[in-house]
Amino acid sequence: MKIHSLDVHIVDLPTIRPHHLAMHTIVNQTIVLACVKSEDGIEGWAEVATIGGASYAEESPEAIKFNTEKYIKPLIIGKNPANFGAISYLISQNVVGNYYAKALVEAAIIDLAAKALNIPSYELFGGQVHTSLPVAWTLASGDTGKDIEEAKECLAAKRHNIFKLKIGMGDPKKNVQHVLKIKEAVGDQASVRVDVNQAWDEVTSLYCIEALEAGGIDLIEQPLIHWNHEGMARLADRFKVPIMVDEGLGHIQGAHHIAKQRAGNVFALKVGKAGGLIATKKTAAIAEASGIPLYGGTMIESSLGTAICAQLYSTIPEIAFGTELFGPLLFKDTITTNAIEYENFEIKIPQGPGFGMTIDKEKVRHYSRDAQYSTATSHR
Repeated sequence: MKIHSLDVHIVDLPTIRPHHLAMHTIVNQTIVLACVKSEDGIEGWAEVATIGGASYAEESPEAIKFNTEKYIKPLIIGKNPANFGAISYLISQNVVGNYYAKALVEAAIIDLAAKALNIPSYELFGGQVHTSLPVAWTLASGDTGKDIEEAKECLAAKRHNIFKLKIGMGDPKKNVQHVLKIKEAVGDQASVRVDVNQAWDEVTSLYCIEALEAGGIDLIEQPLIHWNHEGMARLADRFKVPIMVDEGLGHIQGAHHIAKQRAGNVFALKVGKAGGLIATKKTAAIAEASGIPLYGGTMIESSLGTAICAQLYSTIPEIAFGTELFGPLLFKDTITTNAIEYENFEIKIPQGPGFGMTIDKEKVRHYSRDAQYSTATSHR
């Protein structure tokens, strides 16, 4: 079996409410889809997501699409998808950086390879350890009363008992008080965590983390700018509450450097930032060898991207801090005909061939920016 074609589509999906981060507020999330087709017509699909165009990462959705089609596509046509590791290595030898684009293509090839064998993709990464994983929810209304009400509704429905608050925007002291009131309201029923998205300096972090630690907050995510490894190491050494590395964690060499410096004591895994599923598994191995616990992160992917992450995370023995794979719950619509399932505070790992999701091509056409693809699909 050989790869015959690769198509890339940029899709904009509306969210159920604004999702606030320090660098951007999401009301429409942009995802990039890839479809790799074999000569006998089997399709492998994959997704990566970025946030706010180029405000979160160096690769914009438009750059991911262009560079995939221009520079990566010629490298994979005619190759056997079963050799996805060798193909990923070939791409790495010919394309510098472009981690999201590499992750997109690699995942599509893995989906194709697994479908050809009629097995779930996690079987290609050593097999499933977890059938479900804990999943966090972000409280983001900005109103303390509304956030408390939402948290209690999630607890009552047994949907989430881990809550994250994005506190990188606005007055840090007021944000800390907002978080502490929510923690007081939910008590020991839930884990409450914060994500600063690199917005604080070290002085601000010292005051705020001290207050958050005293108030029972369980995790502080990326308080400092991504390059400030020394500052992150000082914070991790000073406080008992774990300091998690997110934006500071990218390729595997960087993961090794952070582990050596102890520039944080939890790693947030993200498939797109690492450059693919293979690299993410290697990052997890670096963390395991360094005694650093893991968190299964998200880039706010839709159902397909969430399935990709969930299947890989299910092969990692210890995900001590759970996952943040709530993306599908944030969108008004979906690009797959089947849904990600959530119950008993956990995400259920999708089963079935490939990543276990079936693409709804009409929905892709509806939300796609690609007019040519929209026209072609409508005439099928």
